[in-house]
Amino acid sequence: MRTPIALLMITMAGWSLSASAAQAAAEPQPEIQRPVGKAQSVGQVHTIRQIPEACVRLEGAFTGQASQPYRYHVTRTSEQCQPRARLVDYAKARPSEASGWKLNDVIRIPSAACPSQQAVVRVWRMPEASNAPAPDGQGQTRVYLEDAKKDIASGKVANARIPLYAAGMKLEGDACP
Repeated sequence: MRTPIALLMITMAGWSLSASAAQAAAEPQPEIQRPVGKAQSVGQVHTIRQIPEACVRLEGAFTGQASQPYRYHVTRTSEQCQPRARLVDYAKARPSEASGWKLNDVIRIPSAACPSQQAVVRVWRMPEASNAPAPDGQGQTRVYLEDAKKDIASGKVANARIPLYAAGMKLEGDACP
């Protein structure tokens, strides 16, 4: 015979499991699956993620300050790199699956000084259709110099749609004193 308290506990446990499952289902699964990163100490600048298509690297560091415990910035990988994608401002882009963005990666960086806190960087990707010219009668994609010069002069190349990336950071967990 089950007591009312036991039934209440079983019911509450079921609610808790269904709430966690609903929360997990609400967040889309990232295209790249990775484990939690190595714990980083305060002041140690580390690479969070490289986006070679956009010629950028995301770098971050725990600061040890209560007002801004973690900061990250974008660094260009090379002056010679020719980007095939663009990193845009996360706040302006406001990426979501509903607006066509895909969750590309979720990077979790724990703090070595405060194990209960971690920086979570979410990288979103907006895929675009290929800008490659249509294949010709022989099935080859060709770019002719005169046509390319005309496209550049008319601004067609400058307005070409390329894939976009947006990265946003959020601290999760409890702050340490």
